[in-house]
Amino acid sequence: MSRPRQPAKGVDPNLLIKDAAKLLPAPSRRLFLRGATSLGALAMLTGCDIIDGPTSENALRVISNFNDWVQARLFSETTLAPTFPESAVTRPFPFNAYYAEDEAPDINGDNYKLEIGGLVDNKTPWTLAELNRLPEVSQITRLVCVEGWSAIGSWQGVRLSDFLKLIGADTKARYVWFQCAEGYSNTIDMPSALHPQTQLTLKFDHKTLPQAYGFPIRIRIPTKLGFKNPKYVTAMWVQNNDAGGYWENQGYNWFSGL
Repeated sequence: MSRPRQPAKGVDPNLLIKDAAKLLPAPSRRLFLRGATSLGALAMLTGCDIIDGPTSENALRVISNFNDWVQARLFSETTLAPTFPESAVTRPFPFNAYYAEDEAPDINGDNYKLEIGGLVDNKTPWTLAELNRLPEVSQITRLVCVEGWSAIGSWQGVRLSDFLKLIGADTKARYVWFQCAEGYSNTIDMPSALHPQTQLTLKFDHKTLPQAYGFPIRIRIPTKLGFKNPKYVTAMWVQNNDAGGYWENQGYNWFSGL
């Protein structure tokens, strides 16, 4: 006879379902909650019973992965993030990182070169002077932080899709990976890299990108949460393997679209 399945001590099934639903984009969240009248809904999606703490964590992780899957399929290169007038720019724009502002990397722009690697025809490194000579695009978009705040910034730089074409990147590859000066790293999917608003950012508010906001290069992706917008970028690789990222490797959602 099978042992009766008991709920985890201290785990409220209804709260667990609501927490799982928070990880879903709005359309799938409504469908999930409509059918989630018991823990059976989670068991159905995760393939496991919710009986203890570790299993509950595993269930939520599966829901998180499901969220990534849904967001990736809802993503469209023709759907743009909202843009704003100059008057809406947040001043001062907030500094945000996993370290204090005075610990931000201090990079010598005169000696800086952006390393290029992976599935590209031309791996020649790029100086800041060379990057600044490329056609500039500008956007005023909102950066949304996973911590719950947002701010509107004015960003100028090179459209990443144009730069990828310029270096002969294989745009059929699955990912673009970024390495940053302070040890941070991040991987994005190729469709997000090719989105018309994804930018290799060199300036903030029409001035050289400040140290606090990611000098010399920030990757601005207004269709994703802030931690998917790496700062202090030193290298970019086009590849077919998912190299993860600093926060993703600690359990954050991988796709993290808005």
